[in-house]
Amino acid sequence: MNRRNFLAASALAFSAALLRAQSSERPLTVAVIGHTGQGNYGHGEDAVWLSIPQTKIVAVADADAKGLVIEAKKLGGVKAYADYKAMLAATKPDIAAICARHIHEHRDMIAAAIESGVKGIYIEKPFVRTLVEADEIVKLCADNGVRLAIAHRNRYHPVLATVQKLVASGEIGELKEVRVCGKQDQRGGGLDLWVLGGHGFNLATLFTGTATSCQATILVEGRPATKADVRPGDEGVGLIVGDEIHARYETKSGIPLYFDSKKGTWTKGMPFGARLIGTKGVISLQIDEEPLAVLERDGKKTPITTAGIGKAEPIKDIKLINGGHHGAVRDLLAAIAEKREPLCGPEAGRETVELTLAVFASFAAGGTKIALPLVSRQHPL
Repeated sequence: MNRRNFLAASALAFSAALLRAQSSERPLTVAVIGHTGQGNYGHGEDAVWLSIPQTKIVAVADADAKGLVIEAKKLGGVKAYADYKAMLAATKPDIAAICARHIHEHRDMIAAAIESGVKGIYIEKPFVRTLVEADEIVKLCADNGVRLAIAHRNRYHPVLATVQKLVASGEIGELKEVRVCGKQDQRGGGLDLWVLGGHGFNLATLFTGTATSCQATILVEGRPATKADVRPGDEGVGLIVGDEIHARYETKSGIPLYFDSKKGTWTKGMPFGARLIGTKGVISLQIDEEPLAVLERDGKKTPITTAGIGKAEPIKDIKLINGGHHGAVRDLLAAIAEKREPLCGPEAGRETVELTLAVFASFAAGGTKIALPLVSRQHPL
């Protein structure tokens, strides 16, 4: 069974046998890394371990003194460290939860965790800043047998297995294209691409396969962007450009993949994510919404659950599985026990980074179509 089809069988069903086996052993120790003021603790990646019986938080690190005191108390009075490297060396945890949302520290935090001997890592998205860093982390994880899972939490949603079956059976006819859009709020354009576009990419490639090229149009206030518009992005992402982006990717399957983001066009109730557009209908994958999947056909919108189209959701804790990170954590624990890659592991993270940087690479090449994978692994800007 390959990684893409492992979803229903392992990650989100998470076998009772494995749960029983792990509950009879000592809990896996977790060391939490955050940075107040520099991405903080992501979207709950710090506290999720408190509700997972198979894990125990033993320490937290935060370079911000006030933030450290607050976080240590929040996590149950665990040991507190100002230096994450010192914490990792002292506690030798089984799992490192790297929660800081700003990604300029991600590479160093991951490398330090691997050096300390962890079995697994759960890291906030986006993954890392460049393909150089991504290539390095992919190799480090492989060489050391470390299971790294990225918090693209919708990738672990159990309904994806149902959606894959519906698409394969022709429920929406022939799949003609997949369109990804960001949130398109004040971050619209380059930052939206980095911070939120990755959620959609991570789902889209399940249906399109690997991208083979990218061609992008980048605008600033309606005019073509120039090199003078390149600027440092927030959240440690490095250089970005544009407040409006339209990109087209060719893929190995022949199904084109698109990305669109325009600053300030978000409206209340408009979900961001990926739309699977077929000849007979559309399936919308709504990031961080419940239901995640909605069938649009014949002028109607019908929720899709793990039981099927328009049926009640049989999984009672479905919101915790997705929004609460339980699906991702359960999959990571299973991956550690089964010595397999998580559903959204370092290679999936690298793919998302490549799709992101490909947009900037096309811009740097004058808006021409560029081949993937990118030859240069440095940041294109």
